[in-house]
Amino acid sequence: MSTAPVVKLADLPKAQPFVLSDEERHEIEHALGHYPDSRAASIDALKAVQKRRGYVCDEAIPVIAEAIGISAADLEGVATFYSLIFRRPVGRHVITVCDSISCFLTGYDELKAELVKQLGIQPGQTTQDNRFTLLPICCLGACDRGPTLMIGDDLHGPVEPADVKKLLEAYP
Repeated sequence: MSTAPVVKLADLPKAQPFVLSDEERHEIEHALGHYPDSRAASIDALKAVQKRRGYVCDEAIPVIAEAIGISAADLEGVATFYSLIFRRPVGRHVITVCDSISCFLTGYDELKAELVKQLGIQPGQTTQDNRFTLLPICCLGACDRGPTLMIGDDLHGPVEPADVKKLLEAYP
């Protein structure tokens, strides 16, 4: 009978403390200058970190909160409320597919099925090559162009299932 090797806590790699980059700190300070109440800069501060790192890790929350002068619990509430603040790694291109009633009535199910087929992943997952993350979103504000999706900051709609392959090719 073989036994697994014993791993001591002291042998595990130490987590590095989260530190804001100079660019992140500058962007957060700039955002603070636009609001009379520092809490209002919460989303801008989270987005500053996400823009450079791809997502906002748990260790970043207390550091960002301190930089804007609010509690970590308050910032955590903001970070978990907004669906476009990513709390875990995502692909280079995040595809958000509108699943509101307008898009649902104009072909959401067929569009989602084609995206799942082309990407080989389910909503909430990232492709093996980290190229795409597929996420549902409750509304993209383009009800007149449903079904719609966004890839990064680019809005597309109406999108037919036959358009998906060519659309994905435009995002290497």
